[in-house]
Amino acid sequence: MGLVMPNPGTIFWMLIIFGIVLFVLRKFAWKPILNALSEREESISTALNSAEFARKEVEGLKADNDKIIVEARREKDIILKEAKEIKEKIIAEAKEAANLEGQKSIEQARQQIHAEKDAAISEIKKQVAELSIAIAEKVLKKQLSNSGEQEKMVNGLINDIKLN
Repeated sequence: MGLVMPNPGTIFWMLIIFGIVLFVLRKFAWKPILNALSEREESISTALNSAEFARKEVEGLKADNDKIIVEARREKDIILKEAKEIKEKIIAEAKEAANLEGQKSIEQARQQIHAEKDAAISEIKKQVAELSIAIAEKVLKKQLSNSGEQEKMVNGLINDIKLN
Protein backbone atom coordinates (compact mmCIF):
# COMPACT_ATOMS: atom_id res chain seq x y z
CA MET A 1 0.00 0.00 0.00
CA GLY A 2 2.95 2.24 0.17
CA LEU A 3 2.69 2.84 -3.51
CA VAL A 4 -0.80 4.16 -3.35
CA MET A 5 -0.32 6.46 -0.37
CA PRO A 6 2.10 9.32 -0.99
CA ASN A 7 4.71 10.20 1.54
CA PRO A 8 4.40 13.76 3.01
CA GLY A 9 8.07 14.45 2.33
CA THR A 10 7.66 13.51 -1.29
CA ILE A 11 4.62 15.78 -1.58
CA PHE A 12 6.59 18.65 -0.07
CA TRP A 13 9.49 18.29 -2.47
CA MET A 14 7.08 17.83 -5.40
CA LEU A 15 5.36 21.10 -4.51
CA ILE A 16 8.69 22.93 -4.27
CA ILE A 17 9.92 21.52 -7.57
CA PHE A 18 6.56 22.32 -9.18
CA GLY A 19 6.77 25.88 -7.87
CA ILE A 20 10.33 26.28 -9.20
CA VAL A 21 9.31 24.87 -12.59
CA LEU A 22 6.27 27.16 -12.62
CA PHE A 23 8.42 30.18 -11.70
CA VAL A 24 11.01 29.36 -14.42
CA LEU A 25 8.31 28.78 -16.98
CA ARG A 26 6.57 32.02 -16.03
CA LYS A 27 9.78 33.99 -16.05
CA PHE A 28 11.33 32.64 -19.25
CA ALA A 29 8.84 30.58 -21.29
CA TRP A 30 5.36 31.91 -20.63
CA LYS A 31 5.67 35.19 -22.57
CA PRO A 32 7.35 33.63 -25.63
CA ILE A 33 4.75 30.86 -25.73
CA LEU A 34 1.91 33.39 -25.41
CA ASN A 35 3.55 35.61 -28.06
CA ALA A 36 3.95 32.60 -30.38
CA LEU A 37 0.32 31.62 -29.81
CA SER A 38 -0.80 35.20 -30.45
CA GLU A 39 1.27 35.38 -33.65
CA ARG A 40 -0.09 32.01 -34.75
CA GLU A 41 -3.65 33.20 -34.08
CA GLU A 42 -3.04 36.37 -36.10
CA SER A 43 -1.50 34.42 -39.00
CA ILE A 44 -4.43 31.99 -39.01
CA SER A 45 -6.86 34.92 -38.92
CA THR A 46 -4.97 36.64 -41.76
CA ALA A 47 -4.94 33.40 -43.77
CA LEU A 48 -8.68 32.96 -43.24
CA ASN A 49 -9.32 36.57 -44.30
CA SER A 50 -7.10 36.09 -47.33
CA ALA A 51 -8.89 32.86 -48.20
CA GLU A 52 -12.27 34.60 -47.86
CA PHE A 53 -11.05 37.48 -50.02
CA ALA A 54 -9.69 35.03 -52.58
CA ARG A 55 -12.99 33.11 -52.55
CA LYS A 56 -14.93 36.32 -53.16
CA GLU A 57 -12.49 37.30 -55.88
CA VAL A 58 -12.85 33.88 -57.52
CA GLU A 59 -16.64 34.23 -57.36
CA GLY A 60 -16.34 37.67 -58.95
CA LEU A 61 -14.03 36.30 -61.64
CA LYS A 62 -16.41 33.40 -62.19
CA ALA A 63 -19.31 35.84 -62.61
CA ASP A 64 -17.19 37.94 -64.98
CA ASN A 65 -16.19 34.78 -66.84
CA ASP A 66 -19.86 33.80 -67.16
CA LYS A 67 -20.67 37.29 -68.47
CA ILE A 68 -17.80 37.04 -70.97
CA ILE A 69 -19.01 33.61 -72.11
CA VAL A 70 -22.57 34.90 -72.54
CA GLU A 71 -21.27 37.92 -74.47
CA ALA A 72 -19.06 35.70 -76.63
CA ARG A 73 -22.00 33.42 -77.42
CA ARG A 74 -24.14 36.43 -78.30
CA GLU A 75 -21.42 37.80 -80.56
CA LYS A 76 -20.98 34.34 -82.11
CA ASP A 77 -24.70 34.20 -82.84
CA ILE A 78 -24.58 37.69 -84.39
CA ILE A 79 -21.56 36.79 -86.52
CA LEU A 80 -23.19 33.53 -87.65
CA LYS A 81 -26.40 35.40 -88.50
CA GLU A 82 -24.45 38.00 -90.50
CA ALA A 83 -22.47 35.27 -92.26
CA LYS A 84 -25.70 33.45 -93.14
CA GLU A 85 -27.20 36.66 -94.53
CA ILE A 86 -24.05 37.34 -96.56
CA LYS A 87 -24.07 33.74 -97.83
CA GLU A 88 -27.71 34.02 -98.89
CA LYS A 89 -27.03 37.37 -100.55
CA ILE A 90 -24.02 35.96 -102.44
CA ILE A 91 -26.06 32.92 -103.52
CA ALA A 92 -28.92 35.15 -104.71
CA GLU A 93 -26.48 37.37 -106.60
CA ALA A 94 -24.80 34.34 -108.14
CA LYS A 95 -28.17 32.92 -109.22
CA GLU A 96 -29.16 36.25 -110.71
CA ALA A 97 -25.83 36.58 -112.51
CA ALA A 98 -26.15 32.99 -113.78
CA ASN A 99 -29.67 33.70 -115.02
CA LEU A 100 -28.52 36.87 -116.76
CA GLU A 101 -25.56 35.06 -118.28
CA GLY A 102 -27.85 32.22 -119.36
CA GLN A 103 -30.31 34.64 -120.95
CA LYS A 104 -27.43 36.44 -122.65
CA SER A 105 -26.05 33.12 -123.96
CA ILE A 106 -29.50 32.05 -125.18
CA GLU A 107 -30.00 35.39 -126.92
CA GLN A 108 -26.58 35.17 -128.55
CA ALA A 109 -27.36 31.61 -129.66
CA ARG A 110 -30.68 32.77 -131.12
CA GLN A 111 -28.99 35.61 -132.96
CA GLN A 112 -26.31 33.25 -134.24
CA ILE A 113 -28.92 30.69 -135.33
CA HIS A 114 -30.94 33.44 -137.04
CA ALA A 115 -27.83 34.76 -138.79
CA GLU A 116 -26.82 31.25 -139.89
CA LYS A 117 -30.40 30.58 -141.03
CA ASP A 118 -30.42 33.81 -143.08
CA ALA A 119 -27.03 32.93 -144.53
CA ALA A 120 -28.23 29.40 -145.38
CA ILE A 121 -31.43 30.72 -146.99
CA SER A 122 -29.43 33.27 -148.92
CA GLU A 123 -27.01 30.56 -150.05
CA ILE A 124 -29.88 28.26 -151.04
CA LYS A 125 -31.52 31.09 -153.02
CA LYS A 126 -28.25 31.80 -154.75
CA GLN A 127 -27.79 28.12 -155.61
CA VAL A 128 -31.42 27.80 -156.76
CA ALA A 129 -30.97 30.88 -158.93
CA GLU A 130 -27.74 29.50 -160.38
CA LEU A 131 -29.36 26.11 -160.96
CA SER A 132 -32.42 27.76 -162.53
CA ILE A 133 -30.25 29.81 -164.83
CA ALA A 134 -28.18 26.76 -165.73
CA ILE A 135 -31.32 24.68 -166.42
CA ALA A 136 -32.94 27.51 -168.36
CA GLU A 137 -29.76 27.97 -170.35
CA LYS A 138 -29.63 24.27 -171.20
CA VAL A 139 -33.33 24.18 -172.10
CA LEU A 140 -32.98 27.29 -174.23
CA LYS A 141 -29.93 25.93 -175.99
CA LYS A 142 -31.75 22.72 -176.78
CA GLN A 143 -34.94 24.41 -177.92
CA LEU A 144 -33.24 27.17 -179.80
CA SER A 145 -30.91 24.95 -181.68
CA ASN A 146 -32.94 25.27 -184.83
CA SER A 147 -34.04 28.60 -186.26
CA GLY A 148 -37.75 27.76 -186.74
CA GLU A 149 -38.24 27.18 -183.13
CA GLN A 150 -36.40 30.38 -182.30
CA GLU A 151 -38.85 32.41 -184.33
CA LYS A 152 -41.77 30.60 -182.79
CA MET A 153 -40.52 31.31 -179.29
CA VAL A 154 -39.82 34.98 -179.99
CA ASN A 155 -43.31 35.41 -181.41
CA GLY A 156 -44.78 33.70 -178.29
CA LEU A 157 -42.84 36.05 -176.02
CA ILE A 158 -44.02 39.07 -178.01
CA ASN A 159 -47.61 37.91 -177.73
CA ASP A 160 -47.19 37.46 -173.97
CA ILE A 161 -45.80 40.96 -173.63
CA LYS A 162 -48.71 42.49 -175.52
CA LEU A 163 -51.21 40.68 -173.30
CA ASN A 164 -49.83 41.96 -170.06
